[in-house]
Amino acid sequence: MNTFRARIASGAMRRALMCGAALGGLAAVPSTALAQDSAEADAMPVIVVQARRQNETLQEVPVTVTAIGGETLQKYNIDQVADVVSRVPTLNVQVGGSGSGGQLSLRGVGSSNISAAFDSAVAFEYDGVVVSSMRLVQAGFFDVEQIDVLRGPQSLFFGKSATAGVLSLRSANPTSDWEVGMRANYEFEEKGYLLSGYISGPITDTLGIRVAAQFNDIDEFQILQPNTPAVNQERGLTDFIARLTLDWNPADRFRANFKLQYTKNENDGAIGTAEVNCGPNGVADSVFLLGGAVRIPAGYDCNAFDQRYYLTDAARQLAGPVPGNSPANGRNGVPFGETEVWFGRLQFDLDLSDTLTLTSVTGLLNMDAIDYDAYSYGGFFPGPNGTRLPGGAGSSDPINRLEQYSQELRLASDFDGAFNFMLGAFYEDRTFIFDTSQQGVNISFLGPDPVTGFTYDWDKIHTTKTEALSFFGSVMIDLTEKLELSGGIRWTDEQKVQTISVPYVHTFLQGPGFVRPGFFSGPINFADDNFSPEVTLRYQANEDLNIFASFKTGFKSGGIDNSALPSNSLSQAAATGNFGSLIFQSEEAIGGEVGFKSQWANRDFTLNATAFYYVFTDLQVQNFNAVTVQFVTSNAGELTTKGVDLESRWNTPVDGLSLSANLSYLDAQYTDTFIQPLGISTVDLNGRRGSQAPEWAGNIAADWTIPLSDSLELFLSGNAAYNDGYITDEATLNDYVQPSFWLLDANVAIGHPDGKWRLSLVAQNLTDEIFVITSGGRPFLQPGVGDDFIMTQNRGRQVFAEVSFKF
Repeated sequence: MNTFRARIASGAMRRALMCGAALGGLAAVPSTALAQDSAEADAMPVIVVQARRQNETLQEVPVTVTAIGGETLQKYNIDQVADVVSRVPTLNVQVGGSGSGGQLSLRGVGSSNISAAFDSAVAFEYDGVVVSSMRLVQAGFFDVEQIDVLRGPQSLFFGKSATAGVLSLRSANPTSDWEVGMRANYEFEEKGYLLSGYISGPITDTLGIRVAAQFNDIDEFQILQPNTPAVNQERGLTDFIARLTLDWNPADRFRANFKLQYTKNENDGAIGTAEVNCGPNGVADSVFLLGGAVRIPAGYDCNAFDQRYYLTDAARQLAGPVPGNSPANGRNGVPFGETEVWFGRLQFDLDLSDTLTLTSVTGLLNMDAIDYDAYSYGGFFPGPNGTRLPGGAGSSDPINRLEQYSQELRLASDFDGAFNFMLGAFYEDRTFIFDTSQQGVNISFLGPDPVTGFTYDWDKIHTTKTEALSFFGSVMIDLTEKLELSGGIRWTDEQKVQTISVPYVHTFLQGPGFVRPGFFSGPINFADDNFSPEVTLRYQANEDLNIFASFKTGFKSGGIDNSALPSNSLSQAAATGNFGSLIFQSEEAIGGEVGFKSQWANRDFTLNATAFYYVFTDLQVQNFNAVTVQFVTSNAGELTTKGVDLESRWNTPVDGLSLSANLSYLDAQYTDTFIQPLGISTVDLNGRRGSQAPEWAGNIAADWTIPLSDSLELFLSGNAAYNDGYITDEATLNDYVQPSFWLLDANVAIGHPDGKWRLSLVAQNLTDEIFVITSGGRPFLQPGVGDDFIMTQNRGRQVFAEVSFKF
């Protein structure tokens, strides 16, 4: 489809979809059917998932899914996406960073946490809406009904940003009877407390309501090394989340659900749990600036696993006023972070007839975030009496603003015969503004700007507007009573326009090699379209054995990098007028999987297995070149992943005791030319294993409920997760390798069998195992001498004492 016809179709479809949203508003709002189905499933007991945008049992759906129920999440105090890792092998989560703010990866495939220009390869679906910002990963979650992790490409039903999989989160809905729940805990290691509660019930016979809120305050999220020159010697964080849910059933043929959530996150810096490894030379390399004219002692020790961080405030020479109206002004170089998110979702289901249902899902997301930190990860100046003065360099104040509107319409059939279908259309309109002042050169060590007084090298603003339109159709055909053929195709058209402005450049930097102050790029365009087909064959050998085989494809649109610095890639593009170097290509996946889902011994034992093989072309990658102090965005030629996933559950003969286990084998390897910069040279990673791709990973969990009386029960549970290690980056042939490790979680609780009250002692990461999630070069190293690098790590041990009530 040419651009002119695509724009006409886009405009027409946008009007049609907005009319669909308006229709939902007239009738007004989640679907009670989901709440009812879940309740029935718990009673049966059956796990219900929506891997194909409809309610299906976990054992019937021909998709590899790991489902984690709300009760399990509460038992282990899992309220952060990163905590889900111990339950889902090959899932890797990084939280923090000044760009996208987080990263999800599955089976060794993910997207950079550096650039907010990338969509996540693992789509993050929140109550039926795919959200584009990983900053929601930072805020955590609560009052959740279920989390589903879908592995492998899921483009047919989830569209864009699902080349590697989907992490789907469904929050709880109103209850049929009035119910009040409260929870409070204290965490001893990080010295934090959490308060949460909800009230839920029917306002009328047709309208239900649920109001829930949670506040979490942590004093010692990070403890700094002794003598760190920083105002905050312990970095803390606070989260506040509030959600309103309305569920309306005015007639048998109409169901509607509305959710509105507000999230506020505050912290003492964006870097998060990042430690410095002193590299092979074993010394803390100095911060090397201005060609060696300024050398700042690093100051940190070389113990990279003691959970004591050296995160200094900005040097006084660099802590002056910030260009524009940045909230960082007046804070004297002290790191901080603030994020506010409003999320709204309106879903309605209208039965057009006994066999046809129209579903509309409207999503709105508004985010305003800023964080400030010093990205030299070290530095101090000697002060009087052996004290240290702040020497942090490389500060920036990235301001991220996002407005996202999405509308999806689905028409699904429920015929009695052998044939059923689903047709759908999706539209997204998104505006993302990335506005940041940065110190890449740190020229103000020679003096502040003599004209403005600013101490920053430059201020730059990237504004990216995205418009995506897609249509999809799927069919399910019962070839026989036992054999089902299903499949479909999605067409996606995505267009992005970015403008770059640089309103300010330090006077000392104005000249060759830098863009001029007042630079404006004009529109930089990117457009791509794609057809993503999928076919699945499922054979139901009997009621307890399903065998399936699938062919799947995936698509994630390319775009325009927003990390280009005015000192290098942006200045080169501006000099030639060709901004093609800032464009990264779309990512695609193709492959398939075969598997079975089975239950035995009167369904007391479950065993599911999947073998998969996928090839990812033009995998979107971004790294940081610590020698040239530049962000490098590229497309990996080809990444091939193959492996096996196993899942089992056993309701043992011992009353109240159940066991579950997961095991994954993964082989992920770059199988085509993949050139990456290595200092001032390059390296080809073809043949190297992919990053964050453990060969073996798994977990085993035990849950034991012991009745003590009619009104008292004891609950014991534990989870042990194993990972045999992985490469943590994709910059060289010998990046840091995380060794194998175990994570242990445990819970001891006593309470009423109906959950009216419970006292719990919960431990996450009981052995305080610290592992590396990602790694990359430390900025401002002396070329040929410095070899320090940054390791983003997990949180350490957490021990909670908790009390909860429900009445």
